[in-house]
Amino acid sequence: MSRQRGGIDVPRILTALTLEEKAALLSGHGAWETAPVDRVGIPSVVLTDGPHGLRLQDPTIEQFSFEASLPATCFPTASALGSSWDTELLTRVGEALGSESRAAGVSVLLGPGINIKRSPLCGRNFEYLSEDPVLSGRLGAALVQGIQSRGVGASVKHFAANNQETERMRVSAEVDERTLREIYLAGFEYVVTSAQPWTVMAAYNRINGVFAAENHWLLTEILRTEWGFEGLVVSDWNAVSDSVRAIEAGLDLQMPTTHGASAAKLVDAVHAGRLAEQTVDRAVVRVLELVDRALESTLGTTTPTVDFDAHHALARTAAAESAVLLKNEEAILPLDPASDTRVAVIGEFARTPRFQGAGSSQVNATRVDDVWGALIEATENPLRLTFSPGFALTGEPDDTLLAEAVAAAAAAEVAVVFLGLPSAEESEGFDREHIDLPPTQVRVLEAVAAINRKVVVVLANGGVVRVAPWERHCHAILEVWLAGQAGGGAIADLLFGRANPCGRLAETIPVRLQDNPSYLNFPGAVGSVVHGERLYVGYRYYDAKDMAVGYPFGHGMSYTTFEYSELEAEVVGQGAEVVVRLRLILTNTGPLVGKEVVQVYVRDVECSVDRPVRELEAFTKVELEPGQSVPVEFELGARDLSFFSTSDGRWLLEAGDFEIAVGSSSRDLRLTATVAVDAPAPTRMLSLSSTVGEWLGDPVGGPLLRRALDDAEGLSMAANPEILRMVESLPLDRVVTMSGGRLDMAALGAALDPAR
Repeated sequence: MSRQRGGIDVPRILTALTLEEKAALLSGHGAWETAPVDRVGIPSVVLTDGPHGLRLQDPTIEQFSFEASLPATCFPTASALGSSWDTELLTRVGEALGSESRAAGVSVLLGPGINIKRSPLCGRNFEYLSEDPVLSGRLGAALVQGIQSRGVGASVKHFAANNQETERMRVSAEVDERTLREIYLAGFEYVVTSAQPWTVMAAYNRINGVFAAENHWLLTEILRTEWGFEGLVVSDWNAVSDSVRAIEAGLDLQMPTTHGASAAKLVDAVHAGRLAEQTVDRAVVRVLELVDRALESTLGTTTPTVDFDAHHALARTAAAESAVLLKNEEAILPLDPASDTRVAVIGEFARTPRFQGAGSSQVNATRVDDVWGALIEATENPLRLTFSPGFALTGEPDDTLLAEAVAAAAAAEVAVVFLGLPSAEESEGFDREHIDLPPTQVRVLEAVAAINRKVVVVLANGGVVRVAPWERHCHAILEVWLAGQAGGGAIADLLFGRANPCGRLAETIPVRLQDNPSYLNFPGAVGSVVHGERLYVGYRYYDAKDMAVGYPFGHGMSYTTFEYSELEAEVVGQGAEVVVRLRLILTNTGPLVGKEVVQVYVRDVECSVDRPVRELEAFTKVELEPGQSVPVEFELGARDLSFFSTSDGRWLLEAGDFEIAVGSSSRDLRLTATVAVDAPAPTRMLSLSSTVGEWLGDPVGGPLLRRALDDAEGLSMAANPEILRMVESLPLDRVVTMSGGRLDMAALGAALDPAR
């Protein structure tokens, strides 16, 4: 049934367990542990938060609190890490998370979160990586591989279509299958098939009316049968509505404890014949295998020690790699730490950093660097720096603080203004109401800019904020997101040029909220939310509409410059075996060492269904010395060129031309090449309900129908393009009726043969 890893003989123990003991194993034991069965030697294992840092409840504190957790390294949140576009970095962060979890006795870390950022209003967007499934999937897999390399399981969440906090425990995401497959499931598919996480967490919400935790199509047909998932499916905490339906659907572990209520329902259902005991056994085996795997990771080892100083240094690197330089007019950045330039540091966030989100992912950081202290430490002449809070974090206007900020700006040559979102404006549990900065902060920026023309803005926020209303007041914008406990030092490194910005936007910044494709359908009403924008999420929508944006997906500046040249594209094979090989030369044409994120976008030039004008399919981050040139290579496969065909129930590659564009954002495409891809025409079953156009497009049915139409007196419509275009959408049975018996149905029999 399963191999023995950590000393648990799963088949033997399964036989020894009573039905009541089996049922008890399928619910939590307390808030964070699986249930033990002491009689047969099954211990409990610990599952706990979170995606960017360990949040383990302090056992000495009885009352639950998000703040009452053991000290751990708080890395940048996912909204920042996603902007790094750096799989190697995320693997290293995952390794650190895994090491701290092992040291704390944790077997499964609940993360990463790879849900798509459908709307910038989602209150939990700081926990998610991107608006794009390829970027989310690649980075999510890197985190999983890093965590699990340390003998700790990851839990990829929240599966699936969990894209808002409003009514999150009951809302039904109404999404067509193609959109689910291409946008909301694709990232999970990549993580599962490439990294095999120990667990997948079923989400709170419904999908097309069925709770994710009770959805057989999602948990069994897709996750296990199609993708080959081998691990355990755990519910989000309190996500299960009907424990019997959940186990039948493919859920294995309901968390947290229900104090025996769920176990009793399972036992009663088995006794009543409503639930097969074999179905219970299936889930029990997966729980036992998880426990066995957790024990295996500790066999013959001692409790590891954690180098928190090294992890703090890694957190500083991660924060620097994730920051996005949106704007840098007149090359105002970097500042020279050795110069005598007077710099006014303005904004309470410089002294009281907002470095992580609120809710279940909140980490009790081992220490926290503030920017003001880091700037003092980094400069060779600290007396040239002044600090003014500018505003209160409560958002209440304060004329005294405003006046102090203006006076400081007037006495300085450069003003660095720290702005962002207070924690009360974005959190797990509720969605945002807008994407603007607080008015009191904008008021400070405007007043400072009126007295000092050289202004740099540093943003701290988990979800996107729009910049269009105020960016004219500053020369530079550095988006640092929620940068983790070492963000202060990283920001100082970036401002003074000790680090070169290399983050790129993992989500589009719109000009205004109303431009977002989900605007009219978020967050829904009466228990459901319609994904009316379909595939056109994020840049797929803005680019298809050629709509002005604040800053596009993939955008980010550097203190150096890069040149792309000599793109070559070669096609090898056809159909499912096709490979498109790309090669280009990337050159650092600027004065500093820097990193460029090379992005590959694909457009299907002609397709039988609508497709976005470009879709990210590959990327890599490359570091170059000044003047250095290197070849950059990619390989695209059939899946990268395909769409999900609902009529065929599979991913479909159609023959034809594909435009491959390479550049540094979805709007900054430096090189393009068009390749011709060969693929067999899809074979679809024809019926009388198939349209005339579908018949004519079929390699067998087309010639037969044309001949039958030509032979039928008065029905030579195939020869008249205008008439043919009018009737192409008609089902064939309507044409048969219209023909009054003149259309020879026997002649079409070969096309209707299911064995053809």
